[in-house]
Amino acid sequence: MEASTFTILYPSDEWVLGPNEDEVPKFLVFLPLVERNADGQIVGRLARSWEHSEDYGRWTFHLRTDVSWHDGMPVTAHDAAFTYELWQRSSPDSARRTDYDVSVLNDSTFHITYHSRSYDPLDPWPVVYPRHLLESLDPLEFYRWEFWKAPIGNGPYRYVRHVPKLMVELEANPDFFEDRPAIRRIVLRFGGTNKLAELLGGSVDAIAYLHLADHSKLADNPSFRSYYGPPNPLWLNAIYWNQRFPPFRDSRVRRALTHAIDREQLLRALGYPAGTPVVDGIFTVAQHRRGELSPNLPHDLLLADSLLAAAGWVDTDGDGVRDREGQPFEFTAIVASHASLAASLERAAVIVQADLKRAGIQMEIQALENAAFQRTLAESDFDAALYLLRNAPNNPLSLQRLVSSESITGYWSPELARLVDLAYSAMDPAEKDSMHAEAAAIMREELPVTILFSLRQAHVAHRRIGGLASPYRANPARYADRLWIGGATEGPRD
Repeated sequence: MEASTFTILYPSDEWVLGPNEDEVPKFLVFLPLVERNADGQIVGRLARSWEHSEDYGRWTFHLRTDVSWHDGMPVTAHDAAFTYELWQRSSPDSARRTDYDVSVLNDSTFHITYHSRSYDPLDPWPVVYPRHLLESLDPLEFYRWEFWKAPIGNGPYRYVRHVPKLMVELEANPDFFEDRPAIRRIVLRFGGTNKLAELLGGSVDAIAYLHLADHSKLADNPSFRSYYGPPNPLWLNAIYWNQRFPPFRDSRVRRALTHAIDREQLLRALGYPAGTPVVDGIFTVAQHRRGELSPNLPHDLLLADSLLAAAGWVDTDGDGVRDREGQPFEFTAIVASHASLAASLERAAVIVQADLKRAGIQMEIQALENAAFQRTLAESDFDAALYLLRNAPNNPLSLQRLVSSESITGYWSPELARLVDLAYSAMDPAEKDSMHAEAAAIMREELPVTILFSLRQAHVAHRRIGGLASPYRANPARYADRLWIGGATEGPRD
């Protein structure tokens, strides 16, 4: 393997650089307006500065003037405006096509005025596309344009070639406005039935998105290092307590069950690194970065016992299972057997089952094929469910739906619903943080769900790869241009 080549095993295919896959390697070829630096703060990338109106509804972005597309054409505000409009024109949701208006002031400045507050103007995820190459294409075919297989971008790497279903090769952009990347060649290898074997055999230098449980297999191998992204506040994994099941209508019971589950031990068992927070409510990226998470309910079997006894649940016949009025405390928790996080959720269910058994609660586990799981969930035909909870608007898994009058769990809190709506619609970052904190306080008190863990991405790389760091420089496929191969003196740039 060439010393200047970095080979990454990545779970995708040759469409990986396009919007349909919308994966992190796109940042190697296309630039976003802003990004997060190594400390997790938002800084300019294509944008050199920006300002907003007092109500945060109108934004003005000033772009760099020294950035070119890989074909030599300059990157301008017309490209940024075209990209924003392209997202609207390609959206299947007609309502979202009028969420904002974009206007170009000059070649380096554009305005965007929001009519809906479901967008974050400083979201570091969107990238900018070349107007001069794409404006003649059909926007309704946006996600399947052949352009994405051999894109011309404006980022630190240029497309070289791809082999379908096998790999994509990129080369360092010699005309990049920053210093040319220290790593000259990137190979994104796809597939791999045995990821660790490829890493240990030397055919790849790094693996993006390695399952957390597999990292423990490398713990004693000095040749490799594991890196962990920050907890994702948008994807939470929780136990849904269906309040149509009589015992779960009592908040004391939901609180007791939460105290009975040792979530710190659960995180360790699932392979999460030390310091991963346990949370009982929603939070923002900024709150996590600043360490402003609300306190969680600790593991406390004595308190769980007291709460359950106060609710009338005691073991009257000595069989190890609490009962009340002759009914044992037994319920079934469903889990989707093929979801993307199925292995973690099914393993979590077994650990929760053991914890609750120690508290005198009998929980059975039922793994369902996804279609059956979704149907059971939609029909509210379950006692409890281990599943994803989406901390974002306009999503079937959204917390908005869970706390609404149409909740699948029968839980409805008008005040929490109001706060969640405000948390999602606020444009002022301070207001957004405040609404999240208030909503989290109610969630911690009423516990409509028990949050087990948030999604946390994990990656591994050979120790000769320098520049990676947890949590904001953890993904080798996102930050390859900031990395170097052992022996080089260059470090990450921000």
